[in-house]
Amino acid sequence: MVTQGPAACHGVGFIAQPSWIKPIARSVCILYFPEVAGGQNHSYEGEKTLKISALHALDVLYSRIYHDVKIIRPSRLPARGPAILVCNHISSLDPALIQSVCRRRIRWMMAKEYFDAKPLQWFFKTVGVILVERSGRDFAATRAAIRALQEGYVVGIFPEGRIATAPEMGPFHQGIGWMALRTAAPVFPAYLDGTQRGREMVEALLRPCRAKITFGPSLNFRENGSVREAVESTTNQIESAVRKLQNEV
Repeated sequence: MVTQGPAACHGVGFIAQPSWIKPIARSVCILYFPEVAGGQNHSYEGEKTLKISALHALDVLYSRIYHDVKIIRPSRLPARGPAILVCNHISSLDPALIQSVCRRRIRWMMAKEYFDAKPLQWFFKTVGVILVERSGRDFAATRAAIRALQEGYVVGIFPEGRIATAPEMGPFHQGIGWMALRTAAPVFPAYLDGTQRGREMVEALLRPCRAKITFGPSLNFRENGSVREAVESTTNQIESAVRKLQNEV
């Protein structure tokens, strides 16, 4: 006899299970039966439409099984309300891997050229991607990100502005410092590394990889003194927090 229903998310039963079953079942259980998993539903109404829930479940399967993601320290995103998630950027696969280990829906700021791929347009619209024009300062994208934070969403940003081509992290653009000060939203640093580093987009998506990710505690900022100095200082502190996490991966 095998236990059925939500309790099966804990691996209860007498049938031997592959090693990957338990973490995936745990993830699905947290998403759909949080009270059984011993946690709380870390999302709010509006983030959990049927389409979003289905895509999140597929992402968990794709990123945690097809790709192998190891969590060093789990995400500390709040259960509700705005937050800014910042991470280094090593491949086109990064948003999917990070989202798979976070309960909250993340609205990523992504380069507009990704939207040229027609098969992905429906997906980007559904998950609420904020498209960024990389040719210069894109104030429309910045306003859209601020509006998303004001509405209580989590906004994901790669402050290097591009995929790193070298092992070292690139400098952070000061737009992240300005946004953190402008919105007063807590900033959550993360660091990601893995075998997907340096791969082209198609290869990164199709070829299995092994990745590690770790998350740091929140950072909170308030404007104090000169705006220019405050933005520079805030950007440096966020970059420093992400760099410190590098030693954990």
